[in-house]
Amino acid sequence: MAQLWGGRFTKETDQLVYNFNASISFDQKFFAQDIKGSIAHATMLGKTGIITEEESAQIVEGLKSILSDVENQKLEIGMQYEDIHSFVEATLIDRIGDTGKKLHTGRSRNDQVALDMRLYTRDEIENIKELLKNLMNTLHKLMKENVHTYMPGFTHLQKAQPVTFAHHVGAYMEMFKRDYSRLCDIYERMNYCPLGAGALAGTTYPLDREMTASLLGFNGPTLNSMDSVSDRDYIIELLSALSTICMHLSRFSEEIIIWNSNEYQFIELDDAYSTGSSIMPQKKNPDIAELVRGKTGRVYGALISIMTTMKGIPLAYNKDMQEDKELTFDAIDTVKGCIALFDGMISTMKLNKKNMQKSAMNGFTNATDAADYLVKNGVPFRDAHSIIGRLVLYAIEQNKAIDELSLDELKSISPVFNEDIYEAISLETCVEKRNTIGAPGPEAMKTVIEKNEEFLKNI
Repeated sequence: MAQLWGGRFTKETDQLVYNFNASISFDQKFFAQDIKGSIAHATMLGKTGIITEEESAQIVEGLKSILSDVENQKLEIGMQYEDIHSFVEATLIDRIGDTGKKLHTGRSRNDQVALDMRLYTRDEIENIKELLKNLMNTLHKLMKENVHTYMPGFTHLQKAQPVTFAHHVGAYMEMFKRDYSRLCDIYERMNYCPLGAGALAGTTYPLDREMTASLLGFNGPTLNSMDSVSDRDYIIELLSALSTICMHLSRFSEEIIIWNSNEYQFIELDDAYSTGSSIMPQKKNPDIAELVRGKTGRVYGALISIMTTMKGIPLAYNKDMQEDKELTFDAIDTVKGCIALFDGMISTMKLNKKNMQKSAMNGFTNATDAADYLVKNGVPFRDAHSIIGRLVLYAIEQNKAIDELSLDELKSISPVFNEDIYEAISLETCVEKRNTIGAPGPEAMKTVIEKNEEFLKNI
């Protein structure tokens, strides 16, 4: 058993205990961050004279060789080591001898793992931001292409008012813009370096923590050594942000699934993002959308798990915190896969624009505009609302849409109606005249699309 702490103990750890305690099976995932953190630490030790410049250079070269060999698959991370830190340090000592034993000077595994997790999380935030940017570019393209693609808007899954596909997609654009902003906020808040905090109370060595922070691209060092090694707020924040991303993807997936159904036929998913049935040859299933919807619960579970783990832990470090890694790694990988696949799915789907427009023309989506027509002709809104309610009831009985009723039929409900009612409640009018910012009208959408263009250029 390769471990770094055997001096205090007179007998070997029980194998089951060792296996239960070990983290190498999952924390090897941040081997690159561990080595980069060690390079910065060794560089600082040399610059401050805690070890000699020659020793520092030897350690740094040894660490770089390990990083290169692992990345090029010339060196395998051995599962006999307790954790990634043990593997790196033991390999370094094998390669450069006793000088390698000086790497850990002024450092604890507590602040080391705190650093590794921050570095890894920081890198992954950047990766997720890039995937979100790609997805938003896809949505932006769909918006630009579908300013005049009419479809019904819904509340309570009931047809409510006509909108456009650009407007509908634009709602998700706003959600993902907020998601992107949340990740930026988390990055800034977490971007402080815990290395140098030691186990919990710092060290007597004259470390230059500002130097280490600068070498690793942090805004500065953390300001309390106990908090440095026990803080997992940034992981909780990240998992919360990832849960929100998944929630948005899941809502959109639900709509994709509905639109793809035989009853709606608003869209057709590309074969590459669909599967068939083992027994029913006619089936083309929206499996990717369903899996994205399903995996949302998995990410929620990671958030609840870490919050439950952290809720009763006293200061400073406790072994419970080792539980932060597997669930965070899994959540990050899950979300990255979901974003990438969802992006591919919506970028290749085909819109059945005729079906969407036909659906928008049915279901009395122009009822609000009919009420507005009466209001503009002097009828108080509350009376207009009641009149149109009676009109809809009559239309249902006649199995007609409002604009299919004759003028005589309309006048039998209210004498205020005139020939111009048909223009006022046409699908085009219902959508095109709504041009307050945020509405589906073309002028409003043009402004929003321009703002999105600027946003995407600046991120």
